[in-house]
Amino acid sequence: MGTITRPARVLYTAKTHTTGGREHGLSKSSDGRLEVHLASPASTNQGTNPEQLFAAGWSACFEGAMQLAAQQRKVTLPDTASIDAEVDLRFDNGQFSLEARMNITIPELSRDLAKEIVEAAESICPYSKAVKGNIVVEYNLV
Repeated sequence: MGTITRPARVLYTAKTHTTGGREHGLSKSSDGRLEVHLASPASTNQGTNPEQLFAAGWSACFEGAMQLAAQQRKVTLPDTASIDAEVDLRFDNGQFSLEARMNITIPELSRDLAKEIVEAAESICPYSKAVKGNIVVEYNLV
C-alpha cells in the first residue's frame, strides 16, 4: 500500500449512518441535514443511488474549485457556469468500477481562460485528486 499524506488540519468531517445498502437503504447525516433513501439504479424502489450522490457531490466540489481557480486568475466565475456530471457504474470481467465525465459550461469567458480554469480545478478539487489514476475521467468543456 502507498503512503497516505494527511493534511495539516481537518476542515470538516462528514458523518453519516447508512442501513440497508443500495437496494432498500437509508442514509442520515449526524447533523440531521441529510436523509436520503437509497435504491439500485435499475430498481423500481424510490430513492437515489450512490452514483448520483457521488456525481452531485463531486460536481459541487469541482465548481467550488473552479471558483477558486478563477479568483487566482483575478476573474469572476460567471453565475451561469454549470457542470453536468455523469458517473457510470460498470461491470467488466467480474469486477465493478466507475467511469466519469464532467461536462462543464463556462459562458462569458474565453475558451482558453475557461480551459485554464478547468485544468487548475482538477488539481484543486479533492474529489478529482482522489479519483485521479483510479478511474477513467473526462473533463469536457462544452
